[in-house]
Amino acid sequence: MAGELQSGRPGSRRSRTGKAVALARLLHRDCTRLLELYKEKESFPSEHSLETDRILSLCVSSPDLSMDERVWLHHSALQQCLRLLEYVIGREEELEGEGGGEYESVRNSVRERLGHLLHSTRVLLEKEEEDNVPTPDPDCNKDVDVDEGDGVFGVKLWIYRVLQELIHWTHSASETLHTFHSEREAREQERRGSESEGAEI
Repeated sequence: MAGELQSGRPGSRRSRTGKAVALARLLHRDCTRLLELYKEKESFPSEHSLETDRILSLCVSSPDLSMDERVWLHHSALQQCLRLLEYVIGREEELEGEGGGEYESVRNSVRERLGHLLHSTRVLLEKEEEDNVPTPDPDCNKDVDVDEGDGVFGVKLWIYRVLQELIHWTHSASETLHTFHSEREAREQERRGSESEGAEI
């Protein structure tokens, strides 16, 4: 991971994309750990899994999206994930009060790193030409309905689903950002090769 964080010149586009990839991967691991801790805290069976539809979905208007558009769509999904996580934190504090255990520590770390990842992905897109920055579909930013089911147990199941959603989207974002980073690396190498050939002529 250290190599990813330090790839490229300091402040360069390559170093920014490399850092975003490393951050997304770290966040995905944190989200996976958060769900494990939640299972332990709420005594869910370790093999328990909720096979349900996604809470969030990407608003894809075309199957042939550019990489910038894919990053933007993931940025929108992660924004909604942060809203859901903020709601989860509020509901848990209502039900249980503020705690100081590992679960709360990892949960707060996930919230903080998710905010950093949102900032990083937005900066990556803003560095592109203004005309190339995708315009988000307004429906992509609408609030997600909260389905807590019946009673306290329904709330706990809904929180479980939100944590699964965080795992899904942070993994998907890390894969997309990795491809985004690789494509930029390839373009940079091609540009340097062309410059070298021109200098030799």
